[in-house]
Amino acid sequence: MIVAGIGCTSRATFDEMRALLAQMAQGRRLAKLACLEMRAPQVLPLARALNLPLLALPRAALAGIATPTQSARIDAEFGTGSMAEACALLAAGTGAQIVAIRQISGAGQATCALAEGGEI
Repeated sequence: MIVAGIGCTSRATFDEMRALLAQMAQGRRLAKLACLEMRAPQVLPLARALNLPLLALPRAALAGIATPTQSARIDAEFGTGSMAEACALLAAGTGAQIVAIRQISGAGQATCALAEGGEI
């Protein structure tokens, strides 16, 4: 099962997130999207457009998740190096591994990472 983790600012647009996800997926079949709970209203239209479930994760659940890439700002604010990678890993479940590290959208307002694993 492959999960796309989405990180975004409040300024990220639907089109920006959709383009980044399409670039990341590259033909892979996604099982679901995952994001920070407070960003769920922003990411939900993308999940609906793709007919994928959205898992909205609480901030506390993401703290301490080790990620391959590191953002000092995200680590200071949320306790994990990458919101997209942490969301993907947590949502993909036990034994999950990153299969595509965090990429940043062209406008810099969204990130995406893919993880594969068992379901939670």
